Amino acid sequence: MKVILRSDVSGLGHKGDVCDVADGYFRNFLDPNQLAFKATTGNANQAEAMRRASAIRNAASRAEAEEVATTLVPAVISISAKAGEGGRLFGSVGASDIATAVEEQTGAVLDRRSLRLDTPIKDLGQVTVMCKLHPEVEFPITIDITAA
Repeated sequence: MKVILRSDVSGLGHKGDVCDVADGYFRNFLDPNQLAFKATTGNANQAEAMRRASAIRNAASRAEAEEVATTLVPAVISISAKAGEGGRLFGSVGASDIATAVEEQTGAVLDRRSLRLDTPIKDLGQVTVMCKLHPEVEFPITIDITAA
């Protein structure tokens, strides 16, 4: 059965794509969750409009992410935290602390989930954290952790 996707479905396609799926998959999953509708000749124009709108939004989102990246890559974000002897922090610096410091110092608003931080930072010094604002835009942010 040919269907047109209303939104992105992992493993199947993106919004506006025309896909061939099993009848049961459409009846039991795609249609009840309003993820797709049956493809007809009249819906083909609607699918094309959905793809164009999605491409325009994607290009605008990418341009905005690249603009933020050009601002943040050369900047060094300073965060002061209480530290003991040997440079170990009392506690840690996490993604939400970094996102708050970036917003205060540069004005760029980042979601903490866009920061790739495997473990919280527990030592003084400079650390590089990767930030992914768009599927095609990933850049490093330099963080300087100093003792308060």
